[in-house]
Amino acid sequence: QVQLVESGGGLMQTGGSLRLSCAASGSISSVSAMGWYRRAPGKQRDLVATITSGGTTNYADSVKGRFTISRDNAKNTVYLQMNTLKPEDTAVYSCYIQGLLIGNKNFRSWGQGTQVTVSS
Repeated sequence: QVQLVESGGGLMQTGGSLRLSCAASGSISSVSAMGWYRRAPGKQRDLVATITSGGTTNYADSVKGRFTISRDNAKNTVYLQMNTLKPEDTAVYSCYIQGLLIGNKNFRSWGQGTQVTVSS
């Protein structure tokens, strides 16, 4: 009932920037939390950043000062601006969006994942 479409991944050199987007569509009544996770090769999935409906943000220590999460409530879209990229940022990045469907059922949906590769 909710579909997420991610975009913006790719290959970048160390020190470069990328911007990820994740747009939700479907029978959405309201959106609360949004966020991004990443999974590096051979590692567990880690939280990157979250943002609440009120705009409160939270970041993993490894990305603080370099990444910025933001949202466009009118478009049910969350963004991740990634600056000063490092090779250790290489991972598949997945967004999530949670909230209420029309009919007051809670939902949490995940994007399909987008590859970010940072070359040294």
